[in-house]
Amino acid sequence: MANHRSAMGKTVDMSSLIAKHENTRAVGNMKVNARGDTIDAFGRVIQPVTEKVNQAYSNTVGTRSAQQMRKSAQHQSITPDLIQPPMELEDLTPMERELEESFEDDIEVEKIKAEEVKKGKK
Repeated sequence: MANHRSAMGKTVDMSSLIAKHENTRAVGNMKVNARGDTIDAFGRVIQPVTEKVNQAYSNTVGTRSAQQMRKSAQHQSITPDLIQPPMELEDLTPMERELEESFEDDIEVEKIKAEEVKKGKK
């Protein structure tokens, strides 16, 4: 952040003020400090803000796509006539090849996310 000038002409370094007072209890009824950490009555950190953000992210983004995959697998019974043979990469355009490769990466990412969710619940 930049240095600012007050109405009286003094320079105020906002980033140093933020760093200096990040553990100070915030004004209001949310029981947090200036960083956003949940704190108790004595000012001790109960839940860091990074943990809250990660939890909120995993509740919305991380599990949504995994739930969609599970729901679609439950509602569809896979029969041999529904399974299509894999296309040859030579038959695809460069854009289609890139999409196929990214789809495989997405599947791996979803598997990793599902494992992390399972570990988090245990």
